[in-house]
Amino acid sequence: MQIKFIDRKTGEIKIETPPAERTLKFLYDNPFGRKAILPIIKRKFISRKYGAKMNKPSSTKKIQKFVNQFNIDMSEFEKSIPEFTSFNDFFYRKLKPNARKIEDGFVSPSDGRLLAFEDISDIDSFFIKGRKFTLTEFLEDEQLAEKYKNSSLLILRLAPNDYHRFHFPYNGTPSETRKIRGRYFSVSPYALASNFARVFCENKREFCTLSTKQKGDIIIAPVGATMVGSIFKTYEANKPIKKGDEMGYFAFGGSTIVMLIDKDKITIDEDILKNTSNKIETFVRMGESIGK
Repeated sequence: MQIKFIDRKTGEIKIETPPAERTLKFLYDNPFGRKAILPIIKRKFISRKYGAKMNKPSSTKKIQKFVNQFNIDMSEFEKSIPEFTSFNDFFYRKLKPNARKIEDGFVSPSDGRLLAFEDISDIDSFFIKGRKFTLTEFLEDEQLAEKYKNSSLLILRLAPNDYHRFHFPYNGTPSETRKIRGRYFSVSPYALASNFARVFCENKREFCTLSTKQKGDIIIAPVGATMVGSIFKTYEANKPIKKGDEMGYFAFGGSTIVMLIDKDKITIDEDILKNTSNKIETFVRMGESIGK
């Protein structure tokens, strides 16, 4: 299995080489890895321990190699490599003011690889393995699940080398965050191909409701994953925000942001829907328009 995605800017199909790719393949493709090792890796204490290691000053020695390996453009960010105090400090690095244009329409909350479904029911034919994905399980709230049962669903996957702060996709007023405890499955395509519903309905996650004038209520749900120490909220609840304002950030590891929005109030860009129907993700950047 190769992890492919389309770079929206160039139209090129690219192959992703995640850190520890061989380990991911072993954990999710190998029967021994799935049964013997994965149950340990997904536990909270493993991710906490590794997260603590990435907070140590000694972890800064990993930064330059990581930047070189993934060709990260450091000119976009506030700090230069020598200024970071730990690998985690680098991992959730901040963009320079105005480094990104916040475009018209509904925008991507972060950099990442996007899958989009006009109707949430379409997801059952996309991920066919394992148990069925249900909003009731994901949100742990039957009333909310009923409200969003015919919504559009957007899944933005952040690879470890991506910018790991996330922002609001539209103007509005965000609610308090609701936290849901969970485990730490990887969110890589290796894991999702094995059992999408299990990953998203068992992982640690939280969500807020963004109330907007034009789009109704939008659910924004950051989801943690293997080696993600924490999800940090940086916004103030019940206070109006502007599109592009920062919402929070992830500590070390791969992560995902799930969004639910009334399907009658958004027209997702056609290229993203087409790529999704072809079972390939589209790489988008924070602030880039993904729907109208």
